[in-house]
Amino acid sequence: MSPKKATEEECDKEAPKIEPPTDEGEKDGGALEAKMSLLNGITVIVGSIIGSGIFVSPTGVLKHTGSVNASLLVWIASGIFSMIGAYCYAELGTMIKLSGADYAYIMETFGPFAAFIRLWIECMIVRPCSQAIVALTFSVYVLKPIFPECDPPEDATRLLAACCILLLTFVNCWSVRAATRVQDWFTYAKLLALFIIIAAGIYQLCRGKVEHFTFEGTTSDVTSIALSFYSGLFAYNGWNYLNFIIEELKDPVKNLPRAIAISVALVTIVYTFTNVAFYTTLSPTEVLGSAAVAVTFAERLFGWFALCIPLFVAASTFGAVNGVLLTSSRLFYAGAAQGQMPSALTMVSARATPAHAVLAVALLSLVYLTVSDIYALINYVGFATWLSIGAAVLCLPVLRYTRPDLERPIRVNLFFPVIYIICTILVVAVPAVASPAETGVGCLMILTAVPIYLLLLEPRTRIKALGSLTGSSTRLMQKLTLSVRPKIK
Repeated sequence: MSPKKATEEECDKEAPKIEPPTDEGEKDGGALEAKMSLLNGITVIVGSIIGSGIFVSPTGVLKHTGSVNASLLVWIASGIFSMIGAYCYAELGTMIKLSGADYAYIMETFGPFAAFIRLWIECMIVRPCSQAIVALTFSVYVLKPIFPECDPPEDATRLLAACCILLLTFVNCWSVRAATRVQDWFTYAKLLALFIIIAAGIYQLCRGKVEHFTFEGTTSDVTSIALSFYSGLFAYNGWNYLNFIIEELKDPVKNLPRAIAISVALVTIVYTFTNVAFYTTLSPTEVLGSAAVAVTFAERLFGWFALCIPLFVAASTFGAVNGVLLTSSRLFYAGAAQGQMPSALTMVSARATPAHAVLAVALLSLVYLTVSDIYALINYVGFATWLSIGAAVLCLPVLRYTRPDLERPIRVNLFFPVIYIICTILVVAVPAVASPAETGVGCLMILTAVPIYLLLLEPRTRIKALGSLTGSSTRLMQKLTLSVRPKIK
């Protein structure tokens, strides 16, 4: 018997006995439960996509297109592009019904090494970095009314961001239902804020405020246009997050494609009309010069009510932090279930939550709060994120050829993944040419996964002595958190 197998059997033998939940019928003890409805799925996607960007600084698209009308076309095209990707993910998600989304698809299609590279970049850099940044944005806007004439103190901002992460960590460890309710209500709050802005924009349109809607100044530089799409697509990032928690979605074959279609269409409409509202009141110069476009817009139109906008932005970012934590923990869980992360992350608490995985995401995010320039890290690996999403979509035609036997409740026309892959290559390649230094650093970050894989995972080269150490730590965490491995159904 191998040391790894012996360690696993010891963990299972020493695991505390937890009674399976009795509400809503008998369930397998220690397993993640399908508690999320279609509405919960929609709010997870919408809440994950809409963060601080649309409120704070929608200047990237305008900067690279040069005109208001061209920027609006890019916002619409970015939404359509995201819908095509989401349509492809609908087939993948209903065909491979495993948490982890593109990690699970790449594992099934290209094997463990390619999947680990995707897992490493996403888990160790992109997700915790993103969560730290959104939490910092949350704290800045909560403190903004207290410090109206200056930026809030840096220490206070970081402390409040840490409190935000810790509070949502507790909620996600306590109950999946509580986490989805937080996601629901804060998604409603951010949509309410956007609808207020849109309503004000409609009022301005009725008054004939259309002088800024022209193609004057539109750039003809292909590189600049491609970079505008890069900015637009970044704002839509999150449309695939429901696939990460598909095991907890009720009737995924029916609800996953519905949730994706409704959510991405809704966000595309909201983003487009929000930008229209901004340009009814603010000139392109004012938009480019504003650090917080929504606040500037509100100050021009709402009078004293403009004070509410920073609070709406805070609600938006609070919900976004919860969405990242909810879905990222399932990616850690999926990686551990495949043996590519510590086995402790597969443990499920007595309340049917992956508490260890949630804690791992939270701790990494807290570490990144101490880094002075985490925005640069996100820029370095931004191209890697799109590259991995393109690789996941590539799984669809490859699996059609290699695994025709797989059940496919949804069958996408291959025209869509081909178009998506071609566009993804362009989106990745153009910024790489325009910013070779950042691309080089991003490649080095990706390559750090290689020695980790060889030393810890590859059977022929891994360090054997780590088995007993990880086994002891896993048993300790089981006892401290009263958790067990999920039963295989």
